[in-house]
Amino acid sequence: MEYTVQKLAKLAGVSTRTLRYYDEIEILKPARINSSGYRIYGQNEVDRLQQILFYREMNVGLDKIKAILEQPDFDETEALKTHRAQLLDKRKQLDELIRNVEKSIAHSERRITMTNQEKFEGFKQKMIDENEEKYGTEIREKYGDDKINKSNAKLKGMSEAEMERVNRLAETILVELAEAFETGDPAGEKAQEVAAMHKEWLSTYWDTYSKEAHAGLAQMFVDDERFTAYYDKDQPGLAAFLRDAIVIFTSK
Repeated sequence: MEYTVQKLAKLAGVSTRTLRYYDEIEILKPARINSSGYRIYGQNEVDRLQQILFYREMNVGLDKIKAILEQPDFDETEALKTHRAQLLDKRKQLDELIRNVEKSIAHSERRITMTNQEKFEGFKQKMIDENEEKYGTEIREKYGDDKINKSNAKLKGMSEAEMERVNRLAETILVELAEAFETGDPAGEKAQEVAAMHKEWLSTYWDTYSKEAHAGLAQMFVDDERFTAYYDKDQPGLAAFLRDAIVIFTSK
C-alpha cells in the first residue's frame, strides 16, 4: 500500500510538516515522487517511520536515530525488542511512582505509617532507571556491574536530608563552574575548587573513590555528546573546561 504525505501523517499521528522535515534532513525520504509532484511512501518507509517514532519516544535525537538506522548491520527485529524492553522499564518506573502515591494517600488518611525515606523511594528508583537508560551501557562497560550496582544501592539508601544536600551541591558546582570558566584557567584556584566539589559530589554516589576513575569519567564529559550537552547547555566549552580541571586535580 502507498501513502501520500497527508495519509501517512494521519496514519502515524504526526503532522505533514514533520514528514516534510524528515524528508529535508534525509532521515525519511519518500519512495518516489509521482507525476503530480506528490511524495509517495511505501511499506519500507512506513516501517522506518515507526522506528523513528519509537526512538523519539526514548528521547533519542534525530541525528543519532539517522545514524542508527543507516548502520549496515541494523536489525529491525532486534531494534523492536530493544524498544519493548525500554518501554517495559518505563512502565516499571510509572508503577513504582503509582505505588508510592497510593502509599502516600494511605499515610495521609492515617491507614498506614510511612517513613520519610519511603516517600522518596519512587523518585530515587526513577532517577536510577533514567540514568541506566541514558548511560547504563557505557558506564557499566567502563566501571563494571559491581561498582554501578553498589552506587545505585547507595543512592536508594540516602535520606531526604542527604538527597537535598547532594542536589544543592550539584547546583553549586554548575554555578561555580561557570564562574571558574571566566578565568580561563582550569589549573587556577577557582577551577580546582570546583574539581574538589565534583569529587565530593561523586563520592556521595560511588562506593569507593579513585582518582583514575574520576579522570576517566571527566573524559566522558567530552567524548559523550550527552554529557557534553548537559554541561554546555548554557555555555559551550564548560564540559571540556571541567574535564581539564578534574584531570589536573586528579594528577596531584
